[in-house]
Amino acid sequence: MTSELKNKTALVTGASSGIGRAVAVELAARGANVFLVARRQEPLRQAAEEIARSGGLALPIVADISRTAEIDRCLAICREKTGRLDIAIVNAGRGLAGGLLTSDESKWDELYELNVLGAARLMRRCAQWMVEQKGGDIVVLGSVSGHNISPFSGFYGSTKWALASIAEALRRELAPKRIRVSTVKPGVVESEFQAVAGYDRENFYDTISKYGSLLQPQDVADAIAYIVTRPPHILVNELVIRPAGQDYP
Repeated sequence: MTSELKNKTALVTGASSGIGRAVAVELAARGANVFLVARRQEPLRQAAEEIARSGGLALPIVADISRTAEIDRCLAICREKTGRLDIAIVNAGRGLAGGLLTSDESKWDELYELNVLGAARLMRRCAQWMVEQKGGDIVVLGSVSGHNISPFSGFYGSTKWALASIAEALRRELAPKRIRVSTVKPGVVESEFQAVAGYDRENFYDTISKYGSLLQPQDVADAIAYIVTRPPHILVNELVIRPAGQDYP
């Protein structure tokens, strides 16, 4: 463990697996007290125990960030336990295979509720708190699918396009107050995300086989740790990180 983030409090959503879990473990390893938020209780508990075994401090909170009341409950717990919020990692989200013609229309509302509206409400509340305390970092997980729309994940990409726009608008609101807002846009990361989103060999894996080695969640966690440990006068506004062999999107 290091002490770069000692006495800092971080909130990480989508922390039960993949990028979220890796980020939570990495921030804790750098000294932060971490609140881990996700919908699945058992994986969340396991992540918190992993952090504790390494000497870190972590509190799991089971919550659905697509619901406003759940966001408010999470932040109320943070206030009660620590009284401040230094780092917010807005990561909770899900994918959906296909574009406008081929994606499952019955899942569109759910996708926007979580990926866009839930994320935006969380960003708003975290920002309001950080304005009160006069400082903080908000890191928003976008996607290269929102940076460069692709046909095999076009509708999902539209949510990440919207989220990146909201994050940039928030950055401009908060810049005069010296509160940092960063957007990280990963390429293909090897995790359970693809299976949950409905990607299969035909609509995804055959296309990406030429990329070679994919990103691992820890690769993204390292990038986020870099962002939040910059000196206060430096903002990493936007970071796109891809597997070296990923030419598109």
